[in-house]
Amino acid sequence: MTLDIKQLTIKQAHELLINKKMSVLELAEAILKVAEDTRDLNAYLEIFDDVREQAEVAQKMIDEGKGTTLTGIPFAMKDNILIKGRIASASSKILENYTATYDAHVTKKLRDAGVIFVGRTNMDEFAMGGSTENSAFGVTKNPHDKTRVPGGSSGGSAAVVASGSALGALGTDTGGSIRQPAAFCGVVGLKPTYGSVSRSGLIAMASSLDQAGPFAKTVEDAEIIFDCIKGHDSMDSTSYTDEFINIKNKKPKIIGVPTEFVHAKGVDERVLKNFEESLEQMKNAGYEIKEISLPSLAHGLAVYYILMPAEVSSNLARFDGVRYGYHADGQNLLEDYMRSRGEGFGREVRRRILLGTYVLSAGYYDSYYGRACALREMLKKDLEKAFGGVDIIATPTTPTPAFKIGEKSNDPLQMYLADIFTVPVNIAGVPAISVPSGFIKEGDSMLPLGMQFIAPHFGESALFEVGKDFEKVQESNRI
Repeated sequence: MTLDIKQLTIKQAHELLINKKMSVLELAEAILKVAEDTRDLNAYLEIFDDVREQAEVAQKMIDEGKGTTLTGIPFAMKDNILIKGRIASASSKILENYTATYDAHVTKKLRDAGVIFVGRTNMDEFAMGGSTENSAFGVTKNPHDKTRVPGGSSGGSAAVVASGSALGALGTDTGGSIRQPAAFCGVVGLKPTYGSVSRSGLIAMASSLDQAGPFAKTVEDAEIIFDCIKGHDSMDSTSYTDEFINIKNKKPKIIGVPTEFVHAKGVDERVLKNFEESLEQMKNAGYEIKEISLPSLAHGLAVYYILMPAEVSSNLARFDGVRYGYHADGQNLLEDYMRSRGEGFGREVRRRILLGTYVLSAGYYDSYYGRACALREMLKKDLEKAFGGVDIIATPTTPTPAFKIGEKSNDPLQMYLADIFTVPVNIAGVPAISVPSGFIKEGDSMLPLGMQFIAPHFGESALFEVGKDFEKVQESNRI
């Protein structure tokens, strides 16, 4: 049968598979062909050689009535999520040949559900970046315009879903690394509540901020993936028990808008226009739009770029060129360390290690790290207070559409400012979802934009409700 893979959803593929209108192998072959045809995007670092064998196993599960909604679904994994027996390099030279010895918790959950792992996707090295330009293995290109970035750090995962070379993918989100590339590539991206999805088997960047989550073409598909990967894990000390994770929220009715924050300097006027039009659509769909004040959000970026590098400095100390990973010989042990880390880590990673080491150093710890921790608590409390009067908070996902490859590479500050709407979510540990909100024309290209919805802790079900309603109003406007 003829398939439009680029438009095919997980739900649709599942129905085709269980109704015997398509075999798992046929689906896998179609996905592999798209992956081959879009190789120039550099979204996959590796396409696995056992995809067809995995398809046979999944088909058997379906034939025996043991399948789930995800059985036989071709899936991609970000290169910092462990898959036993596969390389997990975090797109870094220092881990170029590291082979995982066990499955990450999320990998095991997906494997048990019967997904087909197509390959591992490109990313910013150790998840540090917002463009996937910082990979040791080349830049990933945006499927909507190959001269532009797909976002980051999970740019490869967003690009494979957008291009149709996977029906779903996992990424990690430390400061927007799922939601921002989802917006840039025109797909759905969910950053779950911190602690609702296990971090066991994820290569750590900033442990108090990192969270794995799904990319999908629809909110419904993202919900299917989240329902599979969520849950308590005794191997992750920050993992919540299932009684918290499985809370069902009331249907959201009131959307709060931090207007002053949204209209910050540097936000593209076309993004603001799209945002205002989207809010009007939700109002027409029966939602109440309420203006709220969240002045502490303005400090989010500054807080993030102190806390995150501090944790990076600590987490990456283990990559010393001695126990595993890239090694360069020096005249003595100290020079071994210096050469191995200097040659093995890329420029952005070295920059963040230096920043983090500085803010944690004697004489500066209280001035920087201590104050950032205090501001983090203030931001959390402000959000809790805001959620006392609204069900959901809405912002644009990004201040601009996808930018040109190389446009911000030499200006780290401009690159960091692209995270302005996403980082407060990670600082507070609350869930958020980016849903496509339309396109703007840039030259010959139509560039996607995203709408971000934020919920209180464990408010994923509310996010899925409002996200599906938003998709409906977007669809009705296209018709």
